[in-house]
Amino acid sequence: MRGPLAAFAGAALAAPLVLAGPAHAEAAPYTVTPLTFTVEVGDRTCAVDADLYRPAGVDADRPAPAVLATNGFGGSKADGSTDAIGKAFAERGYVGLVYSGLGFGESGCLITLDDPAVDGRAASELLDFLGGLRTADDGTRADYVTRDAEGDPRVGMIGGSYGGAIQLATAAVDPRVDALVPLITWNDLGYALAPNNTGARAGVTSDTPGVFKWQWANGFYLIGEGQPLLNPSLDPSRINRLDCLHFATRACETIRLLNTGRYPAEETERMLAYARSVSPVSYLDKVKAPTLIVQGQADTLFNLNEATATYRTLKAQGTETKMIWQSWGHSGGQVPGELDLSQGNLETSHVGQRVLAWFDRHLRGNTAADTGPALSYYRDWQSGYGTAADVPALSRSFYLSGDGTLVDNRSQVVRGSRQYTNWPVPTSHSESSIAPLIGLPDPAPYDTKGTYLGWRTEPLAAPLDVVGAPKATLEVVSPKAERVQNSGDASDKLVLFTKVYDIAPDGGRTLVNRLVSPVRVPDVTRPFTVELPGIVHRYEKGHRLEFVIAASDTAYFGNRGIKPVTVVSAPDDTGVLELPVVPAG
Repeated sequence: MRGPLAAFAGAALAAPLVLAGPAHAEAAPYTVTPLTFTVEVGDRTCAVDADLYRPAGVDADRPAPAVLATNGFGGSKADGSTDAIGKAFAERGYVGLVYSGLGFGESGCLITLDDPAVDGRAASELLDFLGGLRTADDGTRADYVTRDAEGDPRVGMIGGSYGGAIQLATAAVDPRVDALVPLITWNDLGYALAPNNTGARAGVTSDTPGVFKWQWANGFYLIGEGQPLLNPSLDPSRINRLDCLHFATRACETIRLLNTGRYPAEETERMLAYARSVSPVSYLDKVKAPTLIVQGQADTLFNLNEATATYRTLKAQGTETKMIWQSWGHSGGQVPGELDLSQGNLETSHVGQRVLAWFDRHLRGNTAADTGPALSYYRDWQSGYGTAADVPALSRSFYLSGDGTLVDNRSQVVRGSRQYTNWPVPTSHSESSIAPLIGLPDPAPYDTKGTYLGWRTEPLAAPLDVVGAPKATLEVVSPKAERVQNSGDASDKLVLFTKVYDIAPDGGRTLVNRLVSPVRVPDVTRPFTVELPGIVHRYEKGHRLEFVIAASDTAYFGNRGIKPVTVVSAPDDTGVLELPVVPAG
């Protein structure tokens, strides 16, 4: 597996979910009661370990709305990020029910990747408890939760990553959920684990299998398989079989197929279809609860494009939805003033204020609560969040010239061709690595000469503010790829990686949030478009923008065999980079 756990650890340590230990100056007192619920999901009966947070003064005569939450992948109800949610909202008068997701902590059953039919149904049984339709295993009742109807609790959900997708899965199977706040989560696991940023048929989902994101995927796989060791239990519902210990079988098989580096068409599509079937992309049409999407700009696991795909789908079907692009995600990015419950800053951070207003409106019925603009985004060059009525559209174009420049007029394109060749080993680097774990500095992103091509603008005459996902339309020549691309094995198709750098006047190169766009080209004999990960970035006056096509990346599987690639430029060529630019300031 090419050292996946170490690589994952290096990346994951940079990405804490900073929802830990609230300290609110005017916090209301509350009690915490550990509870267990026996649930039947899929083919198994298992226990769910939970904590019930009850604010002082809340009773059957003075009920309060509830907040339901669970952990991110590898966590439990007791970790700082999950426990903090129960505390933070209990302090603000909400009944909290926080639980360990199936397969984590002391909860039983297998890890099924937030499958609505399993994880969603388990959460639905917890809604039964909050609605007074069942008790906990010890007979505890929650007869002090506000109800919309008999058995229908007034309840919202919040949580990050794995604890974000469960909200959409729950709302898809149970319409009693009244409000959702999924943070830094996915739209399509098939894309997240093996992205292909071309040939999209819906949102981020491509018709061609993508490029395996081995660092992240194998790290999560090993953490999941290690749960029975990390949380020892005799509960037989937690064990699958010896060759697939703790995950549902098809989840294991999907990771193993991707790790082989060979993707036979029929088998690969079957495995990716499973990943998509347990992903929001497959069931968003059933989600009707008002949804406030929060995604991180510094996130190489679930990038802004996944949130945008979910946002657009919900909006198109009439589900009330708004979106925030905050600074931090799985790849770090935390900055002062951003949401951090360890500082008790719900009321003072932009995201915190929006979450409180969302729940105030949809759980407490305060129709005057201002839930904010359709889109807001963190800017590191100016105080306060930027806002927009929708995701900014592509509005400015640059063209790939044969002399390696990036020009803003087709008439300036110089005819010419340039070539790069991949090596048997990766020669470009984007992600964080194991280096910080052994006391060494993490290498900055780099590309090795001869294995990439770059096109640079002239120094900018004014700041350029990019908000959203750039798009490139490309045409390449690769005879070796052309000869094998129809073999029936997707791994024979050409793989390349596109990205945008900020080049400072002193020549320093910054890969914006370390984001790259992996591409498995469906057909090298035809032009293709590439959607790059969304960014929020100011290119300052005097800086240059560089567009790069690279042969490989250390965080991903790459090409099978050596495949030289030529890019030909001419005034009527297809080489164009489009940017969503917003007015400066």
